[in-house]
Amino acid sequence: MQIGVETSKAVDQRRVFVVDEDEITRAALQFMLHDEIETHELAQIEEAYEKGADWLKPDVILLGASFLKSRGLELLREIAEHFSDVRILVVCEQADEKLAVEGMKAGAHGALVKPLKIEAVRQKVDTVLGRGGAKPLFQLGAL
Repeated sequence: MQIGVETSKAVDQRRVFVVDEDEITRAALQFMLHDEIETHELAQIEEAYEKGADWLKPDVILLGASFLKSRGLELLREIAEHFSDVRILVVCEQADEKLAVEGMKAGAHGALVKPLKIEAVRQKVDTVLGRGGAKPLFQLGAL
């Protein structure tokens, strides 16, 4: 377990799917979260649909902005149809902040802007889960 991990959070039965085409981003987010929450790395959204088909439904999806670029904002509605109560955070570069804002208008619950910092990632995930340690969901220059 990492230093600064709250054990009460580690046992609360919550689940995050990190869905990003970039393997390094997936690994970094999984590393940042895995001590406090069950975290799964997935390269494609279809993998998330498969994995979450029965009992393994996610509470939060960290979605790479590249999927919104290639598949459009309607992907957010598609995800909500598969996982009705899921909270979505768009993971993006600073250059993609406007896309993240459009994503929030279309149903995403917030954004994580790179460079990713462990405390900010944990706090934003806590916020969308309604757990202690909350932080504003977006801090974008494009607003």
